[in-house]
Amino acid sequence: MLTWPFKVTAGIDDKPMIVVTYKNQEKQFSAEEISSMVLTKMRQIAEAHLEAPVCNAVITVPAYFNGSQRKATRDAGIIAGLNVMRIISEPTAAAIAYGLDKRFDCDKERNVFIFDLGGGTFDVSLLTIKGKLFKVKATSGNTHLGGEDFDSRLVSHFVKEFNRKNKVDISGNARALRRLRTACEKAKRTLSCTVTASIELDSFHNGIDFFSSITRARFEELNMDLFRECVETVDQCLIDAKMDKASVHDVVIVGGSSRIPKVQELLQEYFKGKELCKSINPDEAVAYGAAVKAALLNGGSKSTAPDLVLQDVTPLSLGIETKEDVMTVMIPRNTTIPVKKSGDFATSRDDQVAIGQNIYEGERTRASDNNLLGRYAFSGIPPAPKDCKQISMCFDLDADGILHITSKEKTTGLKTKITITNDIGRPSGEEVERLIQEAERYKDEDEKFLKKAKAINALDDYVYDMEKTLNGSDLCPEDKKKLNSAIDKARAVLDDDNKEKKEIDVFVEHLEEAKLIFEPIIAKID
Repeated sequence: MLTWPFKVTAGIDDKPMIVVTYKNQEKQFSAEEISSMVLTKMRQIAEAHLEAPVCNAVITVPAYFNGSQRKATRDAGIIAGLNVMRIISEPTAAAIAYGLDKRFDCDKERNVFIFDLGGGTFDVSLLTIKGKLFKVKATSGNTHLGGEDFDSRLVSHFVKEFNRKNKVDISGNARALRRLRTACEKAKRTLSCTVTASIELDSFHNGIDFFSSITRARFEELNMDLFRECVETVDQCLIDAKMDKASVHDVVIVGGSSRIPKVQELLQEYFKGKELCKSINPDEAVAYGAAVKAALLNGGSKSTAPDLVLQDVTPLSLGIETKEDVMTVMIPRNTTIPVKKSGDFATSRDDQVAIGQNIYEGERTRASDNNLLGRYAFSGIPPAPKDCKQISMCFDLDADGILHITSKEKTTGLKTKITITNDIGRPSGEEVERLIQEAERYKDEDEKFLKKAKAINALDDYVYDMEKTLNGSDLCPEDKKKLNSAIDKARAVLDDDNKEKKEIDVFVEHLEEAKLIFEPIIAKID
């Protein structure tokens, strides 16, 4: 936001609104509205070229766009008056373009790695192409890494230089910074083909001219951490796909920023000197792949739409919150879509007639550490003992990456359906990337949390069994006293407000202690 020439303010439900002044009037637009304006302009260009109306569209998005962002893109298309036939990932579209360009042998399987570094986003995908089947194995990326970030590093460098030389601070001069950013972007492009670039700005600030230059080596030094971050993402994608870099047959680079020599050098080094595939136009590859997909969806002939089957994946795990804030995954990350996964769930207390479950996406074991997508409510459940698996839940992730959930009560057949949209504030692509990084960083912490949650649940279930025995059996006064004492002791630990701070051993020891008391009593009853 600091580098944008416009203002962003909070709208209804804290939704970010873009504030612009047009004809001396201040207007506010949502991201969907701005996106729809771009799509409307693109539609007009297409119609002028084709001399025919354009009604349908296939829209590409960064691979790491979540369901909310994909739905917002679909909404933008609808606002622009388009029938959005499909939302597909950019690297997947690029792979279609590359695969068709190479015309692979139908019987020979090839592993193709797509490296897509654009102006604002970065995506990587690993696909296996065999004949007409294009199957995505894994995807990764960062929706806040791209050419604009490299420009920002150059802007900061030159602002410091100007301030140092002229003893002034231009950080508050929006117009000057905008002119400098444009000049920096041009310099960045120049450095891809020469070793030096110049900055020349007349009357830059308060009538002061600014002339400077930068070398390719200095540009690389300013951005090296971002370049290395790209390589780390490549490595993560291969790990997710469970594939060795030596098994990759082709490394395809697309996106304008993939032209940067240092990026290509680091990528080539990572793949042990393998030649990078530059046979497709990096600026047009994604659009070309999307056009092929549109032709397929539109039922085009084989001459206009090659015969192929496309299988994409979901970038994040999807699941629900269960007892003790545990994330129960229904659809794991990098699962091929469209996909349906079902599971049976139980009530958490006796005679429960309604349940409410939070739906999350992310890689953390603790549900509340992930991103909340929505809340799912189901009522009309026939009364029954707790832990009776009465509810069948189905997660249906469609080809656009939008989630639909169906729940069914087994005895009555009662069903409830919802579609997860962006009604609850969902994360940005940057937040999605943060989730993955945090999952790695806190892996040990998550494992400890899961063990502790299981220990708490085990003690809670055991206490429940003891209470049922106490209330339903004719025990002698001495046994009743022992059982009551054990139940009270365990309940005190389970109901303690500070139980989160207690070590796992506390719950394990109380469970063992309860067993020593309860099992001899059960043996007498049997």
